[in-house]
Amino acid sequence: MKVAIIGLGYRLGYLGYVFREIDPAFEIVGYFDPAPAGLPTLVEHGISPGTRHESPEALVAAGGFDLLMIGSPNHMHLDHIRLGLEAGVKVFSEKPIVSSIEQTVELAGLLARHGHDRLLVGLVLRYAPLYRDLLAARDEGRLGRIVSVEASEHIFPYHGAFFMRDWRRYEKWAGSFMLEKCCHDLDLYNGLIGARPMRVASFGGRATFVPENDPRAEGVNDLSIFHRKPSGWNGTDRVFDTDADIIDHQVAIIEYANGVGMNFHTNLNAPDQYRRFAVFGTRGQAEGDFTRGFLNVTDVLSESRVVEREYAETALSQHYGADERMAAEVVAHVTEGGPLPVSPTDALEAGILALAMDDARRARRVVDLAPVWDRFDTALARRAA
Repeated sequence: MKVAIIGLGYRLGYLGYVFREIDPAFEIVGYFDPAPAGLPTLVEHGISPGTRHESPEALVAAGGFDLLMIGSPNHMHLDHIRLGLEAGVKVFSEKPIVSSIEQTVELAGLLARHGHDRLLVGLVLRYAPLYRDLLAARDEGRLGRIVSVEASEHIFPYHGAFFMRDWRRYEKWAGSFMLEKCCHDLDLYNGLIGARPMRVASFGGRATFVPENDPRAEGVNDLSIFHRKPSGWNGTDRVFDTDADIIDHQVAIIEYANGVGMNFHTNLNAPDQYRRFAVFGTRGQAEGDFTRGFLNVTDVLSESRVVEREYAETALSQHYGADERMAAEVVAHVTEGGPLPVSPTDALEAGILALAMDDARRARRVVDLAPVWDRFDTALARRAA
């Protein structure tokens, strides 16, 4: 499979390596990126980035590829996706695929016009073995009807500091932390619950990465932990006095159209991080943790454990064994037409939920999503007609 890349950052540099490991015929024919942070990863693994082009338009016009991969900053995704769709090529975009409600509506129209199957999305956790086993337990009836969900994603302090230093620290470029980082998780639970979120309330802010918590005030001068993960485009070394406008903790409660309730919690300063969930149904309970690698399902009537699995990290994957599975299935889809577990509509719906959480947090009110879904569905129907 031959690809072209717009936005050769750390993520697509790494995915280039994963795709080559999965598909020896994988080839990058060219890229556009003024400052390709992912280039060293490709070079390290002996992978050529192909021809460097002066613009995205020149890259697409050069042709010679099966898939256009987009890893540019979030606020640029829509323009780059549009460029690929209008050129008639198949596009893979890293998540989140857009960064605002306005962009969501515009992309809905583009998908209606050009076809949903033309856009692939990098919501890699849909490919995780743990998640697929959770869906299997649901589909086998082990949970009964899902009633409520408790979920979280908490990240190490070095990773939180990365967000305070990287371009992702600005909502104008990232959308928000909830959108940029947690859209994975929101997509998973949207898919598990099988309905759209309808009402959202949320609270949060920044309380850790602020000047009064700078360890240097207590005589701790070794802050290397907060610089372990390098920042990319438009980065900074500032951590506790950052000019970021994103949050470092947030909680939310969501009501879905089918009556399921969920709470979600994220924190950027977890020295013993985890990414876990508890799903409560009429017939069973599922509890799992992607970071700590387990899934347990317990039956209500017998109080017995009916599923008990552990998951080991793989040498290739950064996401619990999901990256290499995504690579294999994307290659199969592009070359043979194989199915994929996540669609661009799934990605847009997860993004709408994330953005609604931020609206609710800022306004300190319950956000009713019905008008947003009406606008979204109208855009799809109008452009398709």
